Amino acid sequence: MTLFGNIIWLIFGGLIAGLGYIIGGLLMCLTIIGIPFGVQAIKLGVATFAPFGKEVVEIDHANSPLRVLFNILWLVLFGWEIALAHLGSAALLAITIIGIPFALQHVKLIPLALFPFGRDLRTVAAPAGVTSNT
Repeated sequence: MTLFGNIIWLIFGGLIAGLGYIIGGLLMCLTIIGIPFGVQAIKLGVATFAPFGKEVVEIDHANSPLRVLFNILWLVLFGWEIALAHLGSAALLAITIIGIPFALQHVKLIPLALFPFGRDLRTVAAPAGVTSNT
């Protein structure tokens, strides 16, 4: 089911959103100061390509002083605008029943858009004893 959701997601806006993140990230990487922020934008772009079946997780040392500082800078400069775009997209998609799963994916991406340093979007592990038929 996640494959089908990701394909529909890409067709109806996920591809454009992911490419927007990646192009913005590449532009940020043109300066030495912008490289850490560009890498995070590219990471967000790749995560945006296929959000179904994934969850936001904190990596080791996610709240180290440098990552906290970078998250604050990201939040002030870029994060709040990206989060508002995801929130607006989620609100529009939630109007219809068919759009609700896609709205939930936008809501899932909001924390990653606000604080990308020290967080990642990873595949959800199946509980012990449960096998997947995909």
